[in-house]
Formats: sequence, structure tokens, C-alpha cells
Amino acid sequence: MRTFLALAATATALTVAVAVPAAADGGAVLTTGGTGGTAVAVGDTLTAPLAAGTSATLYSSATGTSGVTCTASQFTAQVTGNPDAPGAATESVTGHTFDSASCTSNVTGVLGVSGITVDHLPYTASVASDGTLSVAPASGSTIQTTVKLRTLLGSINCVYQAPSLTGKADNADNSITFDDQQFTKVSGSSLCFASGYFSAKYAPVTDAGAPVFVN
Repeated sequence: MRTFLALAATATALTVAVAVPAAADGGAVLTTGGTGGTAVAVGDTLTAPLAAGTSATLYSSATGTSGVTCTASQFTAQVTGNPDAPGAATESVTGHTFDSASCTSNVTGVLGVSGITVDHLPYTASVASDGTLSVAPASGSTIQTTVKLRTLLGSINCVYQAPSLTGKADNADNSITFDDQQFTKVSGSSLCFASGYFSAKYAPVTDAGAPVFVN
């Protein structure tokens, strides 16, 4: 099932900051008020919901449509480093949530989604001046998501892991996008896909309500 990170997932997406780079030397990598604006302070907390009208999905294949879909998800990340641009800002992804009431599944034999949990937090995220977002677990750990499903045979847990995630930030809408990030099933019944492909777009990424830009 298409799990969420994040990173932004996810990081989520759960994790993390925004935008396509403003190719300019000087100033911080992460700013508010526009490109080249006020530097985001180390210690500030960034948040982002799913972009309006979009869903986070975990599908059984990169081109398929069978799996889990959620319309409400959010990530939270704390800025741990924000150097001058060009460079890479760093963040600690402390939260990546999915509202199970917004989640559905079209898998045969699955009656509904009881919950989606992003495990092994916090994750480390970096956002480069070119907009590349990388999410990694702590040393010796993995990015992991547990999807709990209601089935005809009772409740089952599908556990998926990935070594890392890669996304893209875009200043046009202060977004972070994950496309077809592959997870591998490490436990669960035959109703759980062997692989899950996670996609989601989080926007806007904000710092105390102010949109965040990448420089």
C-alpha cells in the first residue's frame, strides 16, 4: 500500500523545506518573505499539509492505482542548520501524520484503513539550493511506515521500510513533492503488497504561517 512518509514521509513529507532554488549567492538557503528574504532561524518549526485537492498514496506499483489513498496528512520539522546559499539546510523531521478518517483502500478483501503510523522518527532531512530534498533515518535505523487495515479476516498490519527518500522543493507554490518513492514490505499478510510506492505533495511549507522559500 502506498505509505506516507514522510517526510514528507512525508517526510512526510513527512520533512522538510520548500522550493526550487533561487540561483543567487549570499543569504540563507531557507528564507521567508520571498527568495533572498529573511533567514529562517535555526530551531524554528516548519509545517506543511497536503497541497489542496491532492492525496498521499501508497500503491502496489509505480504505474498502478491499487493501494491506499489519504486526503489529510501533515509533516513537522525543526530547522537544525540554515547556511548561506548556495548550500544545504538541514532539518529534523519530528512528525509525519495521516488522518485515518481520510484514508481509503481499493484492495480486494480490505474493508478500511484503521491507521497509518510513521515509525523510527526523528528523521534527518536536507534541502539543497537546487531544490533537492533528501530524507534519511538515524544511523542504524530505517524509514518505516506501518499501515493498519481492516479486512474480512480481521485487522492486519503492513510494515514497509525504505533506506531513504528523495523529493523536490518548488518555490512556485512553496511545495515539496515525493514521486513513487519505493518501500519494501518487511512484515504483513498476503493482502499487503510486496512493494509500496509513495507519492505526495505538501504545500505550503510554512514557518509560523510564513511561506518558506529555498535559495
